[in-house]
Amino acid sequence: MSYYTGTIAAVPTAGKREFVDHASAAWLLFNKHGATRMIETWGADVPRGKVNDFFGAVNAEDGETVIFSWIEWPDKTTADAAWQAMEQDPAMQQMPPMPFDGSRMIFGGFAPIFERGNPNSGHYYQGFTLAVPEKNKAAYIAMAVQGWAMLENGGALGLVECWGEDVPRGKKTDFYRATKAEHDEIPVFAWIAWPDRATCDVAAKAMQEGDHSEMPEMPFDGMRMMWGGFEPIFDSGAAQ
Repeated sequence: MSYYTGTIAAVPTAGKREFVDHASAAWLLFNKHGATRMIETWGADVPRGKVNDFFGAVNAEDGETVIFSWIEWPDKTTADAAWQAMEQDPAMQQMPPMPFDGSRMIFGGFAPIFERGNPNSGHYYQGFTLAVPEKNKAAYIAMAVQGWAMLENGGALGLVECWGEDVPRGKKTDFYRATKAEHDEIPVFAWIAWPDRATCDVAAKAMQEGDHSEMPEMPFDGMRMMWGGFEPIFDSGAAQ
């Protein structure tokens, strides 16, 4: 089963080109150690939240854009071995400095618990992160099953919901603090692939105005869920 390294960071908006170049160089290293896909997306429609949001998750400053990205691995074993091996790889030491403040980047290892369609095929993505009580995992998957029916009907290309398996605590911020996770909650990292932003916006409006009577109650605190719209700026699959 696939396994993902999910990341969220704040990048200087004026440094977009430098970020893409850095991602391209980093992909060569990740791919060398077993990664199968890497997609970097750039914030295009990221709202401010009442409780929390992506900006607060990475302590974004004025002049910075939020990025939402993932690396796909064949499995957790490959990912774990790769991160350990890269620490000793001379190519890692030769990588130029990250063109953003890496101390404010949040990251973790996530295993998919629900996947439909082709979630790596979008020209536009909606990214989400939230905290779900561990005991509600099955209920969350059941909600995703019902939600996908509406998303697919609205034109979505794919959906993947990933459950935190190796999510470290950070010195400045991390997925736990970003989602205000409580002691019994697990961070979730998820995204929806769309053919374009217009399709996404039309589907979102239709779902907001639709009949929600048959949808189950959310098995998590929706007020702490963060979401946003993102445009892909580097896709290793397209680059190959």
